[in-house]
Amino acid sequence: MSIITDQSMLATMSLHRDQAAGIIRPAEDQARPGSFSDLMKQKVVGVNADQNLATARTAAVETGESDDLVGAMVASQKASLSFSAMVQVRNRLVAALDEIMKMPM
Repeated sequence: MSIITDQSMLATMSLHRDQAAGIIRPAEDQARPGSFSDLMKQKVVGVNADQNLATARTAAVETGESDDLVGAMVASQKASLSFSAMVQVRNRLVAALDEIMKMPM
């Protein structure tokens, strides 16, 4: 009986360690998974926010309001990478849909 208790205790400790490290979401977030469309909407909003931040920081450097050129360049690169990743996900989804459409009924 103590073996089962020890194993469950180790599993619980491992779960808490992973949650603290940010590897997995907390249990309350896992209880209510969102739909795929909600997830995609959140990601598009996030990419848009990255683009807007990059634009604002670049404009601030160009107008002389800020001298944080490095921050503007990092924000610009982050926005570019997040947009590229979103395009790749879209391309994979379109390719998967094409494969599904080619399947015989």
